[in-house]
Amino acid sequence: MTKDFLTFTPAVAAALAEARPVVALESTIITHGMPYPQNIETARAVEAEVRRAGAEPATIAIMGGRIHIGLTDADLDALGQARDVLKLSRADLATCLASGRTGATTVAATMICAHLAGIEVFATGGIGGVHRGAETSFDISADLRELSETPVTVVAAGAKAILDLPKTLEVLETLGVPVIAVGQDDFPAFWSRSSGLAAPIRLDDPARIAAAHRMRRALGLPGGQLVANPIPEAAEIPREVIVPHIEAALAEAARAGIAAKEVTPFLLDRLFTLTGGRSLDANIALVLSNARLAAGIAQALSTA
Repeated sequence: MTKDFLTFTPAVAAALAEARPVVALESTIITHGMPYPQNIETARAVEAEVRRAGAEPATIAIMGGRIHIGLTDADLDALGQARDVLKLSRADLATCLASGRTGATTVAATMICAHLAGIEVFATGGIGGVHRGAETSFDISADLRELSETPVTVVAAGAKAILDLPKTLEVLETLGVPVIAVGQDDFPAFWSRSSGLAAPIRLDDPARIAAAHRMRRALGLPGGQLVANPIPEAAEIPREVIVPHIEAALAEAARAGIAAKEVTPFLLDRLFTLTGGRSLDANIALVLSNARLAAGIAQALSTA
């Protein structure tokens, strides 16, 4: 019955039917993360990177009352230039579908849609988490609970550095979500390779990460895994450089009364300006790196 509202591109449908590796990709990076036309150029570059690494990309979005698992060139062009696109999480995914609106999927919504489609690996930039001041605002991303409930392995460069990273790790631990660092013992901080916080688990081999994914299913454990893949060294913005800009952007958001879903797009836009465009370059580099790693995990899963 769920297939009634899923639309697959022929390439994604064929890959799934033949049990070949598929990597899910979100769409908020297109609609809310980058300006046009760089958003479309980046989306195509990420899809190409997944293919070069041996997997089929499946960018996910809601269009015309359907969950699109993979986007055609025409779909991607339309989404990249669309206005008033809803930013979807678990709470509003169903109403967007029912109303026929256009929606871009966050980490949580992409996980839900990927699982419905039978896709086990998802590459993104950074997950949402516990916002600064959450002890009074209670602003905690639905991404964290989704990771505890939906069995998809998510490859990200950690959580977005604008968040309260220590509290984010604490909530992930409470929810029983494995947080796996790759290639280092530190938890990465999106634009920076290290947050100064230790990662709970380290696994450097995509095959071992895939084996851990399978073992969770064998044990009957719910939820997925967060694979924290540090940004490539050449693209990193060190903590001592980016943190003052983050603090300035957060102060601006507070003065402007910006809250809830509008916080992250506002902060990303301000950081683009404050870093002279360097934050966007770093964002693109880390997403490409995450796509490569996700493809390796998907390949290992397809042969398990």
